[in-house]
Amino acid sequence: MNERMTVGIEAIERKGLVRAHKFLILRRLSQLGILGLFLAGSLFGIWIIKGNLTSSLLLDTIPMTDPFVFLQSWFAGHIPQKDVIIGVIVISIFYLLVGGRVYCSWFCPMNIITDTANWLRRKFNLKGSGVNIDKTTRYWILAMTLITALIIGKIAWEIINPVSILHRGIIFGMGLGWLFIFSIFMFELIICVHGWCGRLCPVGAFYSLLGKLSFLRISAAKREKCDDCMDCFAICPEPQVINPALKGSGSALITDSMCTNCGRCIDICAEDVFHYSNIFKREINSEKSTQNIRKLNPKEAVK
Repeated sequence: MNERMTVGIEAIERKGLVRAHKFLILRRLSQLGILGLFLAGSLFGIWIIKGNLTSSLLLDTIPMTDPFVFLQSWFAGHIPQKDVIIGVIVISIFYLLVGGRVYCSWFCPMNIITDTANWLRRKFNLKGSGVNIDKTTRYWILAMTLITALIIGKIAWEIINPVSILHRGIIFGMGLGWLFIFSIFMFELIICVHGWCGRLCPVGAFYSLLGKLSFLRISAAKREKCDDCMDCFAICPEPQVINPALKGSGSALITDSMCTNCGRCIDICAEDVFHYSNIFKREINSEKSTQNIRKLNPKEAVK
């Protein structure tokens, strides 16, 4: 049987289908639930949330504003209102606690599209074109979105932001916008593994910077039990973040802010090596255990 098709098989056999997909299921419920809350207003007149993913009002009381959009608006020379500033503070505190890239894995609707493409890639063992885009490219694009806003005085990124296009399209319909979403899907499927979310998206880059000091972390606390099956590396959207915690001799915490805290490594590991932890719990394996852990070449880890 093809190696990629066996990813997660052992975890399913030991934990059962639901437990081996627990956090994946919760993430989908979160993503679809948020879309459902917005749809409830336009379809049924139940306005729990008003607005969109950029700026919204929860229960007519709590303002919520995307800090990345706010930053672009500020660069464009717009003077923010009091509610907007409060909304930015609310959202920023949330992501500082749980991790900036939690937005990417738990809330962003595009994650469903890109995850589907990468699941199909593994299922059918698609090799892709071999295109390798440097992961720092997303930070250059992030900088360009701010520079563009500064030069033209408008939030230009939101015109082509696939997250906004998809969100508007699901609620209001978007016609040709689906072609743009489909092109990203095909890009992920046949050209570059995790190409959009992991290498190009400036939103993910921004939230990784916001979450550098986040409280919530994933820990490889039982890394001495690792049997080198590589399932966690195969399933992780940012596999380079795993190696220091899993194969190192220091802290077992995944401290890289590019970790999306998606929990798939927890799901997929038959040995229950990983669990959610926090930045203050510096879990370190015993010297005897770490001596038995095989060092893994970082380049091998991200293949």
